[in-house]
Amino acid sequence: MDWQSLWLSIKLAAISVLILIPLAVIIARPLAYERFPGKSWLEALIMVPLVLPPTVIGYYLLVSLGSDSFIGQLLQQYFDVQLVFHFSGLVLASVLVNIPFAVQPIQRSFEAIPQEVRDASACCGMGRLKQLFRVELPLAWPGILTAVVLCFSHVLGEFGVVLMMGGSIAGETKTISIAIYDNVQAFDFSAAGNMSLLLLLFAISTLALTTALSRRMERYR
Repeated sequence: MDWQSLWLSIKLAAISVLILIPLAVIIARPLAYERFPGKSWLEALIMVPLVLPPTVIGYYLLVSLGSDSFIGQLLQQYFDVQLVFHFSGLVLASVLVNIPFAVQPIQRSFEAIPQEVRDASACCGMGRLKQLFRVELPLAWPGILTAVVLCFSHVLGEFGVVLMMGGSIAGETKTISIAIYDNVQAFDFSAAGNMSLLLLLFAISTLALTTALSRRMERYR
């Protein structure tokens, strides 16, 4: 077991989830309750990572944020920030790839809240922000927890965009999925098998949990 790569993957997944969940709540709430021009296009844009290969997303990030790009040069010159082949770049890539896994379950959980409940809270004088924290978020917790589990597990096993954006730098960008690939390349199938088994067991556990949460959400409908 490559413990350094496993710890880096857990760290990446945890930071990505901490960024994704608040962002997903901000995006999912208006998508669930409001109608506005371009809503369908916005929903389609959010869902793009579900159908676009991660290597394609990684390629565009590599080209647009690399040291030869305009954005990359600006970040390096004015903020001394380098995203490509750096852990911070993996965080950015993971957030972009996993937006649909965070937004979709939270949006569905907001949609499951009866309109009468929201109307009653408005009649009690609650503003939009107070209504969100006092009424909607407590009722939407199954979707939020589902988003946390899905995003964490997906980031933990992400390969394509991580390889394109970060390569395989030990202690910096070498996650457990990259470590599995490197071990297979080195014909160390025992180590690759142990790490693959860990990810398989974790995937089965998270899928079982999300299925249970989905059934619980159905009871609110």
